[in-house]
Amino acid sequence: MRVVPVPCLKDNYAYLLIDGTRAVVVDPGESEPVAAALAREGVTLAAIWATHHHADHVGGIAGLWKDGIEVVAGEADADKVPHCSKRVADGATVTMGNLTATCIHNPGHTLGAVTFVVDGCAFTGDTLFCAGCGRVFEGDPATMWASLDKLAQLPAETKVYCGHEYTASNLKFAAAVEPGNPDVQAMAAGLQTPSVPTTIASERRTNPFLRAREPAVIDAAKGRGAAGDPVSVFAAIREWKNRF
Repeated sequence: MRVVPVPCLKDNYAYLLIDGTRAVVVDPGESEPVAAALAREGVTLAAIWATHHHADHVGGIAGLWKDGIEVVAGEADADKVPHCSKRVADGATVTMGNLTATCIHNPGHTLGAVTFVVDGCAFTGDTLFCAGCGRVFEGDPATMWASLDKLAQLPAETKVYCGHEYTASNLKFAAAVEPGNPDVQAMAAGLQTPSVPTTIASERRTNPFLRAREPAVIDAAKGRGAAGDPVSVFAAIREWKNRF
């Protein structure tokens, strides 16, 4: 599998997952850049996989879809995803050619958000960002924390391809939460754009939203009213990030 990031809109990423002469696109926020990438790579679009229903991730589907192109989305988001033809639950698999992805249900940002894990790569949409996470729009902090903690259990070498280029601002926040974290400092010093992919191992070291059991993160959250358990710590730092 070859992965080709496709910048869309202001700071979104769609991704081409290329197998031979055919490709899947994950989260086409607009059609034109994806169509140009398909032409540049000399591949035909065979499937569209949507991590969630927000317009900046599915807005390009209508312009790309043709008969025979499978559109995949999580069960609870499927009715809001144009041309959705396959609804997936947690643990379901989807295939295109030699590619088989496992779907991880990640409610919190939306109720039907999913991550597609294929060939050692996780396409996380707006659930897990490089050094950050999405806002909690349709779930609650406990739901979002459980979704992130689930992703944190993926193999350390798993490559993470997220939905937005937010890494610079996320690292500034991570440094505010853990000013003594050398991994955050090193990641910020070496940051390049595009910043994708990161890895689960890197996220465990640098992402404050995965580190709600770490003493320094707990202390920072307690200063903002958290009780000290992971859910309250996550909730406190997510609210802090909302206003950061």
